[in-house]
Amino acid sequence: MTHLKLSRKERAELEWLISHTHEARLLQRAQAVLWFAAGESVDAIAPRLLVSRQSVYNWVGRFHERDSLPVASRLADAARGGRPRTAHGIIDPLIDAVVEQDPRELGYRSTVWTAGLLRAYLSEQHQLTVSAKSVSFAIVRLRIRWKRPRHRLALRPETWRQAKGG
Repeated sequence: MTHLKLSRKERAELEWLISHTHEARLLQRAQAVLWFAAGESVDAIAPRLLVSRQSVYNWVGRFHERDSLPVASRLADAARGGRPRTAHGIIDPLIDAVVEQDPRELGYRSTVWTAGLLRAYLSEQHQLTVSAKSVSFAIVRLRIRWKRPRHRLALRPETWRQAKGG
């Protein structure tokens, strides 16, 4: 692709998008398309945006191909494939239901729940294999807070002076 012709409406929408977007990707892509349409070379645009030349070509090509969509959609990423997240909605209620219980009641040799212990519980009781990171994210989503026990060395009691006769 050597040249791109923008209508006044497209140019105005791109300029509005540049001044009002909070998404860095859309900003970069809108700038690249505007500069390319203004006649700048890809060799000049790519280092300015800290991307490869191929990225600029891809953005301009995608913008040109999706001419029936709104401007922001023409610059957005395409839907990505891959395995969907599976644990996100499933483990939250399971963890929430068990986290208030004492792990010893369920046969574990621990007095407090840990991410690893919750992982073992989900595997044994519900046949769910999840990563420790998924359990940690669920703990954050559920706003569960726990602290490690604070070990305090032998501190003097408040009445120690009386006991020493002071």
